[in-house]
Amino acid sequence: MSDIARGELTYLPPMAARLGWAAARPRVVAVVSVLTLTAFGWLYLGLMYAQHADLFAALCQPSAINGDASVAVLLVPMWSAMALAMMVPSAAATILTYAEIADTAAQKRIAVVSPIVIVAGYVAVWLGFALFASAAQLVMAQAGWLDPNAGKLGTYVAGVLFIVAGAYQFTTLKHACLRQCRNPFPFFFSNWTTTTRGVFRLGVKQGLFCLGCCWAAMLLMFALGVMNVVWMAVLAVAMTVEKLVNVRRLSHAYGVVLIAAGLFLIVGV
Repeated sequence: MSDIARGELTYLPPMAARLGWAAARPRVVAVVSVLTLTAFGWLYLGLMYAQHADLFAALCQPSAINGDASVAVLLVPMWSAMALAMMVPSAAATILTYAEIADTAAQKRIAVVSPIVIVAGYVAVWLGFALFASAAQLVMAQAGWLDPNAGKLGTYVAGVLFIVAGAYQFTTLKHACLRQCRNPFPFFFSNWTTTTRGVFRLGVKQGLFCLGCCWAAMLLMFALGVMNVVWMAVLAVAMTVEKLVNVRRLSHAYGVVLIAAGLFLIVGV
């Protein structure tokens, strides 16, 4: 006899109850969601390389779009995959915090909403960023602002991006968003809800905190080369560590390094 038939999952919403065991274990669902989305992001980028090696080579150069429609059409899915690959791991602690609270509630037979919903809200924010980044890359590439082979302009732009990202590490907004990412429990505790719409909004809000924390670092991909896998991995690890290690000096150290790299690029022109 199934769990539902025995009435063991009657405290769950009907749709969640139909999912049975998985819906009753939010932590398991949260871990699987994070791992699946992260793997999907990296896998998609790998498949893009395998199937579109020539276009991939173009995208690895910050300014090689030059109005090519066949390249431009890949920008949105490319940035979306990059967002999943780089940002979902950095949100794992936040998602697991929600799942732990939900798991405690589920064990007490209190209705909960699946972590999948909060993940969807978080991802929606970064998919919106992917649209913005795609449009920005297309505009800047066509203007020649990101071309290191077109003279000093491309290097100046790269240098400015590094300096902006570094300076942002010292701002009040950066640290306000970072605090929410590092310690999400008070946010969930004070805003807890058991409706699907409400949990989705929680995911969106956490996504906005994450965006406020990491948007400048993500824009460095314009300077480093979009789909440069090595730098993607470096930035992903750096952003994840920054959220996990509650040391203000770490963010400041990142800022100093980024500003120094930007000045080096500009002065060295």
